[in-house]
Amino acid sequence: QVQLVESGGGIVQAGGSLRLSCTTSGFVFAITAMGWYRQTPGKQRELVASISDAISGGRTNYADSVKGRFTISRDNDQGTVYLQMNGVKAEDTAVYYCNMAPTSFESWGQGTQVSVSS
Repeated sequence: QVQLVESGGGIVQAGGSLRLSCTTSGFVFAITAMGWYRQTPGKQRELVASISDAISGGRTNYADSVKGRFTISRDNDQGTVYLQMNGVKAEDTAVYYCNMAPTSFESWGQGTQVSVSS
């Protein structure tokens, strides 16, 4: 059974930094491309960062809205994926989720709330 547990969210001032973590189980993490998604009320969940599997070399991709500010990384031994968020903006306020990318598993974790104060 796939399990995804996000953590690290909180309230941060605009321009500040935050590091999100996602621990996983129930699938072979090292050969699974992963991503961070975010969702705000009334909007569809969007993929903001992805990282390819270990065999593909961990190539990263970012949405234009976060490029240059966010960094996704992974620890294949720990089955964990991270999102380093720097220079956060008010529009980064959302619930953040990790999942397989670009096609997600059916199940999702509870997410972690990031709130940026101006």
